[in-house]
Amino acid sequence: MSLYHPLNEQEAIAIAKSLPGFFDAHAELACREIGDGNLNLVFHITDPESGTSLIMKQALPYAKVVGESWPLSLDRARIESEALRKQEELAPGLVPKVYHYDGDLALTIMEDLSDHVIMRRGLMDGSRYPEFAAHISTFLANTLFYTSDLGLNQQEKKRLSGRFINPDLCKITEDLIFDDPYTESSNNNYEASIADCAAALREDNALHLEVARLRAKFLTQGQALLHGDLHTGSVFVTPGSTKAIDPEFAYFGPMGYDIGAVIANLLLNYAGHEHWSADERERAAHRAYLLDTVTSVWTLFESKFRALWDAHCVDRLFRQTRGYQDAYMQDLLRDTAGYAGCKMVRRIVGLAHVADIDAIPDATARERAQRMALRIGTDLIKNGRQVGTIGQVLQAVQEGV
Repeated sequence: MSLYHPLNEQEAIAIAKSLPGFFDAHAELACREIGDGNLNLVFHITDPESGTSLIMKQALPYAKVVGESWPLSLDRARIESEALRKQEELAPGLVPKVYHYDGDLALTIMEDLSDHVIMRRGLMDGSRYPEFAAHISTFLANTLFYTSDLGLNQQEKKRLSGRFINPDLCKITEDLIFDDPYTESSNNNYEASIADCAAALREDNALHLEVARLRAKFLTQGQALLHGDLHTGSVFVTPGSTKAIDPEFAYFGPMGYDIGAVIANLLLNYAGHEHWSADERERAAHRAYLLDTVTSVWTLFESKFRALWDAHCVDRLFRQTRGYQDAYMQDLLRDTAGYAGCKMVRRIVGLAHVADIDAIPDATARERAQRMALRIGTDLIKNGRQVGTIGQVLQAVQEGV
């Protein structure tokens, strides 16, 4: 009989007290359930006297956003725990530390990041994070290179990829990002004011052709171990620290999907500042910061990835063939642009939106932001295979304003 059941706060406290050497044996612990996501329970447990704290994350056997009619495998909790440990190994300090994993309860116990803020919220408030591009580019370069056939023995990579078969959560991505926005689907969710935009998405065969190419790569190209859901709601930040969280969507897929997710969410915030910036000068300054950050994320990632390739590539043909590295990086930039566009489109017409835009209280400003995000996203999808520089990616943004 399975030991699994959803925990309550008192049970979470009891488990926390059982961790060896973490809390004082006589500590009066406080606990509250803080999960606001779609798939999990999250408990914040603290000792008010010492200030010691931790996070417990328990997978639910269904998607909270829909209910028990949408069942999900609890194995995703193992995948998340193993992904965090692998990411910490490859990019130390850029993810929360995992203290314990309980497979019976689908429970991961990890570092509390309450001294950080969710990046999405910070960007909505106009905050800037000067180290983010440097940190996230290191995270991307290291985790993607060292789990790919470039940086990992290919037989070991095949064995590792078997640990990250993630069909339930991949199915969510395959449907919500690469199918639903382009057809009539009960999963779609958009306001009547942009119904014409949603209809245009369904009718644009040139757009569908590019989405089909990107979907095919997502289904078949296991380049590296992806985070799988690397948006600004899955990043905790301070001005000097960056922590990527929640890799329960981790699997082996196309590298550009992770990089594109980061860029897409910066650009969604760009569109959202139709409201969040108080005046035109403030808006222009914040948007310039976001575009500079997009540029830095790519350029720093590329330079770090190429340096790893030059120093540590394990494959003779990949390492020695003139021109292959350049061709590979160009394909990767093009994938990045296309996946960024797909991530933007789904956040406007699909099942799960972003607060950058949905939380705009003024309907007119919200509609302007939605239409801007769709213009940018569709342009990135349709023209992604033609870009040769990150500057050309930014042209799509400026033309979509």
